[in-house]
Amino acid sequence: MVAGALFFAWLMRPSKPDPIKLDVYECGEETVGPSQVQFNIKFYLAAILFVVFDVEALFLLPWAVAFKDLGIRAFIEMILFILILFVGLAYAWRKGILKWA
Repeated sequence: MVAGALFFAWLMRPSKPDPIKLDVYECGEETVGPSQVQFNIKFYLAAILFVVFDVEALFLLPWAVAFKDLGIRAFIEMILFILILFVGLAYAWRKGILKWA
């Protein structure tokens, strides 16, 4: 099915697209200068940190709801999980990832 759909799309596509369609689209405006701009890596690192701590919140909520039924082993595992995240946060803080200036 997938190969057939890809073959059908290849068969039906235009062989010579319009040059206007191949032009760079930037909100309907003509671009001035290069179209690709290199962003500072700190933006990406901050986004990764946000995702990591967001996943931590996703793990903590169900764990907290079922805390009484899980026992001491789950408590120790969660402490280790939070400790690993704290070490990562301390490393990021020390490297200056959280500084914007």
